[in-house]
Amino acid sequence: MKAPSPSETKLLICVWHAFTHWRPPAALAGSIRRRWPEMKVVHLSTFEHFERELPDTDILVGWSLKPEQLRLARKLKWIHSTAVGVGQLMYPELRASNIAVTNASGVHTIPMAEHTLGMLIALARRFPAAWRAQSEARWAQQDIWDARDASGRPRELAGQTLVLVGFGAIGREVARRARPLGMRIWAVTRTGQGDAALAERILPVAQLEDVLHQADFVILAAPQTTETHHLIGPRQLAAMKPSAFLINVARGSLVDEAALIDTLQRRAIAGAALDVTECEPLPPDSLLWKLDNVFITPHISAVSEFLWDRQTELLLDNLERWFSGRELLNEVDLARGY
Repeated sequence: MKAPSPSETKLLICVWHAFTHWRPPAALAGSIRRRWPEMKVVHLSTFEHFERELPDTDILVGWSLKPEQLRLARKLKWIHSTAVGVGQLMYPELRASNIAVTNASGVHTIPMAEHTLGMLIALARRFPAAWRAQSEARWAQQDIWDARDASGRPRELAGQTLVLVGFGAIGREVARRARPLGMRIWAVTRTGQGDAALAERILPVAQLEDVLHQADFVILAAPQTTETHHLIGPRQLAAMKPSAFLINVARGSLVDEAALIDTLQRRAIAGAALDVTECEPLPPDSLLWKLDNVFITPHISAVSEFLWDRQTELLLDNLERWFSGRELLNEVDLARGY
């Protein structure tokens, strides 16, 4: 099959998000135009003219494309998602098409691994409790040690068992950072396969509950799919030790939030750190805000000053591959949904 020609290609960039840093800067389109001046590059900062531009678009750089919009995109051959998660694109019509889908896997790996490590240390060393005391100008040394139970006291990470649910780019990067702390690293993957150099044990997701009761920290770094929806529910939470912590930097849909709130209210686990929630922004009336054994960050684990440098590098590399007929990086398996 003949490789596409830049002069015969239209590329449309359209991403809008309430958080301004997720919106592509003008420099992204500028970099593409400098590399391929003969290509038509359209950058929309809102969805206002999105549907008007779709019919002759060959490549879409974006996050969302609804089924009714897909029907308008008669020439579309490739969607590059600026997010890693592509669950919003995995509807039957797109899955049945011949459209290639790639994502931003690897772009967020470093900041997310660093953020996750920060959460891990913050929970172990009781930083949230110290911050609450600081806000009250209270020297809480004794109070922090005299937590409601011993599991709430500051602890060492050395010798603790960390279970990573999901062992892709982010999970592996977390493992690389946690191993030097002396933690035991276990991983749970769909197939039970993974990088054995980074984890002592790798188990299939069918054995998740068998390992949860041995975990001191459980980190969710799995993709959002129909199979991972509410992967952590009442049964899985009940399998965790009372001294264990849950950390979610994946997607809020992986956790049954009502079950988690109930578990935390009963102090059946030591606590949770959440960068993602089922509904975002998290509503002001959510009970999660009020629980003292929850540490919340507002979906900022992937935020970095280098975000768009990495996004641009990945997209330019893939465009080079596209126009030379080579295999694309980060191509999504439409059957699996990631």
